[in-house]
Amino acid sequence: MFGLTPSRQLRSHWRCLLQCRSFRAENTARSAALDSVLSALRSICGEDGVSSGETVREQHGKDESVHRCCPPDVVVFPHCVEEVSALAKVCHNHGLPIIPFGTGTGLEGGVGAVKGGVCFSLRNMDQVLDLHQEDFDVTVEPGVTRKALNAYLRETGLWFPVDPGADASLCGMAATSASGTNAVRYGTMRENVLNLEVVLADGTIVHTAGKGRRPRKTSAGYNLTNLFVGSEGTLGIITKTTLRLYGIPEAMVSAVCSFPSVQAAVDSTVQVLQAGVPIARIEFLDEVMIDACNRFSSLSYPVTPTLFLEFHGSERSLEEQVNTTEDITQSNGGSDFQWARDAETRNSLWKARHDAWYAALALRPGCKAYATDVCVPLSRLPQIIVETKEDLIENRLTGPIAGHVGDGNFHCLMVVDPSDPEEQHRVHLFTERLARRALAMDGTCTGEHGVGLGKRALLCEEVGHTAIHVMHGLKDALDPKNLMNPGKVLQPREP
Repeated sequence: MFGLTPSRQLRSHWRCLLQCRSFRAENTARSAALDSVLSALRSICGEDGVSSGETVREQHGKDESVHRCCPPDVVVFPHCVEEVSALAKVCHNHGLPIIPFGTGTGLEGGVGAVKGGVCFSLRNMDQVLDLHQEDFDVTVEPGVTRKALNAYLRETGLWFPVDPGADASLCGMAATSASGTNAVRYGTMRENVLNLEVVLADGTIVHTAGKGRRPRKTSAGYNLTNLFVGSEGTLGIITKTTLRLYGIPEAMVSAVCSFPSVQAAVDSTVQVLQAGVPIARIEFLDEVMIDACNRFSSLSYPVTPTLFLEFHGSERSLEEQVNTTEDITQSNGGSDFQWARDAETRNSLWKARHDAWYAALALRPGCKAYATDVCVPLSRLPQIIVETKEDLIENRLTGPIAGHVGDGNFHCLMVVDPSDPEEQHRVHLFTERLARRALAMDGTCTGEHGVGLGKRALLCEEVGHTAIHVMHGLKDALDPKNLMNPGKVLQPREP
């Protein structure tokens, strides 16, 4: 060891030896605990409901993020809430971490088993349990995805509009407070979850709004439902969610509008919302992103900053919405609208938007994608997107921008060469600058991806030490052994 005196070398070697012994002892203890617990797990959900195979563990230790795979020690596949509760009690008694797993579509490393433990894969709990058409609500288990729910609802005239792009588990969407392209009109998961059934770390089952309750509003007690929405599996396992539904609009129409500049496109977005147009979707794609989508999805839109728009309502209300929006976009130099009126054309348009991740990857074959998102007040949106574009160009980075700009949220889809550490470092510095730029504009470091592993320090900067202390207090109260998805959202406390 260069630069160390013999005595310091000795102390350093001694510390390394103690750490290695500590790690070995910890791993040995965990292995012993796992050996003794496997039979208990199998007695609850059967031989087929427990797997310690390497491939299965690796599948359940990663999501769509750039964070490295951290596989759990074992994966269990419960079939009902009673099994989840019994499995959690076994883990609690043996001090084994618990990591809930839905579909693995997260973007911030939220399912990695950074301390080993047991992954609860909830795919077998896939029932739509209670549909109340007259009350516009439904209760589902965690294996039900948003596409599966809307297929189930197809003949009812109802739909669930929260659409993050991926066919994610609805309970997973609640756990990460997901949103998506329809959020500007219909809100995020926070506005659309009425009740949750949650299994706590010790196996206790709690109903956040009371068992079977599904009122549209309540002022009864603490808002436990929204405490668990966005908790990312760190407070409990969501095993049922009761969701608000909506009537399928009488009419829908989509349009595409091109602009001479980023500023013009984003100014139009802000002005449309300020005019009170109840627009359903208003998505921004910069010229790099629209070029990528053209190539990947065989489109032919002008390679300039672009808005994808969608209007919902009656035929008469649609006419008013469209006329107002066209006046605003044209006053900002926007092109005439290119229309997508029939369902097939609309679906093709929005599929191209949802395939933006793959379109960005196709710009640089062999590279990896890293998506980061921020959200700011609407009035600050033009400034932050323009400054972000300048930052990308100045630092020679490929980062197409796509955003749910109707609610001030946008994404940079960074395309990075995994064999170029210098470029990876530049991307890391850029994403931190982007997050802090959003914080400086009274925004948030993540509008919908969540905190996970990657944004824990930024969360502290965003809410402050006092709020973090309160969050730690809530975590300690619900999970005193720190078994629920440890290492996510909150950084370990300094001694």
